[in-house]
Amino acid sequence: MELIALLSTGKGTWGQVAGLINHGEWDKIILLGDDFAKQFTTEKPSEFIQIDLNKKIKDLREEFLGKLKGKIKGTEVALSIASGDGKQHMALISALINLPVGIRFAALTREGVIDL
Repeated sequence: MELIALLSTGKGTWGQVAGLINHGEWDKIILLGDDFAKQFTTEKPSEFIQIDLNKKIKDLREEFLGKLKGKIKGTEVALSIASGDGKQHMALISALINLPVGIRFAALTREGVIDL
């Protein structure tokens, strides 16, 4: 399964994303974030897509949609929205649904990677 992860703001949220990447088995990893998020590093191969997270919600959804179109091969993805705010989350979820692709929320817990 492909992992889509938002890299935005929130104390410790990048650690959640890093743990999810490192402890999960992913066919492909797509990271979405602003210019600052380019600093995020992972040992597993991933694709970073730069997004202007300060856009209005409708424009942000359109940017997510445009930049994700053709990048996802499966019919569903694992999604991490541990990082970011509600506006960014709604825009990303809306874009994925409109691709269309199914969503499984993924999280790293003490028991390992789980689907919510």
